[in-house]
This record gives sequence, structure tokens and C-alpha cells, in this order.
Amino acid sequence: MSAENSGQVFRLHSTLELPLEDVREFLSNDPELPDGIESVDITRRNNTLILKAISADKSVSKYTPTAQLKASVVENRVYEEEPDDQHRGPRWGDEEEEEEEIPSELVEFAAFKGDRETVLQNSLLQYEMFLVLCAIAREAEKGTLTAITAHDGDLDATRIVDGEDRPASIEVVEGRSEGQAANSGVNWRDNKFISD
Repeated sequence: MSAENSGQVFRLHSTLELPLEDVREFLSNDPELPDGIESVDITRRNNTLILKAISADKSVSKYTPTAQLKASVVENRVYEEEPDDQHRGPRWGDEEEEEEEIPSELVEFAAFKGDRETVLQNSLLQYEMFLVLCAIAREAEKGTLTAITAHDGDLDATRIVDGEDRPASIEVVEGRSEGQAANSGVNWRDNKFISD
């Protein structure tokens, strides 16, 4: 089966956010990549992170754009956990009324946020890169990934919330037929509100 028709991604919405270092570490630990992807090239351009599929098929021209995941790089302040004794409330009679400042640091996060065209681009190996995004979503402590995909002739619903797979289903609703769609508009020729 060629890389182009192994699967399709119809809908995708992501609000995933995880430390940039976690993304780099995940990719540097030789994760099991889907068939068709030899490796994932990671590039940063200013505040944009691009994870590009490198095709295992050597007949694919190096100029053929393969699927890529795109994330914004944002800085968030991360606070260390407060010690338990700070949760006990005020202690009367203590001279030390000053609240200790909670230690914090600025951490760069990769934010895979948006719909399919924003997060997952190019069609060659697109389904395989979607699987890589799912693996990244399972590493994220924050955010949701929802998608509708097709693989081997079956439609699949995916929902990963805060790093955990959740139940998801697809509801198929009957659309209007062409005849109904044609008749649903206003008939301007036979409208009693318009005078000749």
C-alpha cells in the first residue's frame, strides 16, 4: 500500500500544549514510528516548531512535500509545587507574616493548536503523521486532540484528553438531497412579496 492512500484525516482539532523539551525528548528516544516514516525532522523557525516526516520510500523526491506537524512556541511561567504547610491558613501570633514567593521559571511550550490545515499539513504521509501527533498527545498533560480518520476502509474517531485516550464515536447524519437543496431557496419568480 502506498504512503499516499494508507489512510486519510478528515477532521482534526487540537488544543495540545506540552513543554518543548518533552517534544524533543520524545523524538530523540527513537519512538516507534508508523510504517512509511523513516524519521521525523524537527526544525524551529522563530516561534514556530515544524516536525516533518522523512519518507522511508527512497523513490519519493526530496522536493516532494511530506506531511508536517506545526506548533507555536510560547513561553509560560511554571510554578513549583507549594509546600504543604503553606496550605494551613493564617497562623496567628507569628511574626513572619510575609508570604514566601513560590519559585517559578519560564518554560517554552509547543502549542499544537487549531484545525487540520493549521496543525497537520501536506498530504503525503498525512495519516502517519497524524499517528505521530496522537503519540505526542499521549505525552501531553494538557489539551485535547479530536479527529475523524479513515484507515483500511473504516472510519475512526479519536479523542485524547490530557494525555489519556477517551471514548469517541462518529455520528452520521443524513444530509439534504440535491432535490431538497435546490428547493430550499427562495423562489424569486413566484414571490407574493415582490411586485412586478
